[in-house]
Amino acid sequence: MLAKVVAVSLLSLLSSQLLAAECKVDVDSTDQMSFSTKEIVIDKSCKTFTVNLGHSGSLAKSVMGHNWVLSKAADMQGIAADGMSVGVDKNYLKDGDTRIIAHTKVIGAGEKDSVSFDVSKLAAGESYGFFCSFPGHIAMMKGAVVVK
Repeated sequence: MLAKVVAVSLLSLLSSQLLAAECKVDVDSTDQMSFSTKEIVIDKSCKTFTVNLGHSGSLAKSVMGHNWVLSKAADMQGIAADGMSVGVDKNYLKDGDTRIIAHTKVIGAGEKDSVSFDVSKLAAGESYGFFCSFPGHIAMMKGAVVVK
């Protein structure tokens, strides 16, 4: 009887671990101005979510740098436009821009950076997106963030 209880307990534990939400994603960026995904789905059960950004290209960040920026979809173009003039040292993001929910630093070939953010900052029914704020990259380097 004890063995049966232990077995059921172990099965319950294992199945709950298998069903647990994945609260992180790895995103690669390349010299061809692309992200490895066009959509990131965040499970609403996640308290925090982490984006691990990598750059698998061979060019330096001053030439082909990339970052990952999260905002409301409607704010993406404005954030990118406002950040163009501040330079790579400020990650092409204007200081104190409250439209930015989360972002990584600009990275170059072989580099990595991560950002974690509070999922409760994302409102139900709102449209969110991610993009690279390096000048001109938003045209090709953008995607949707969906909370389900």
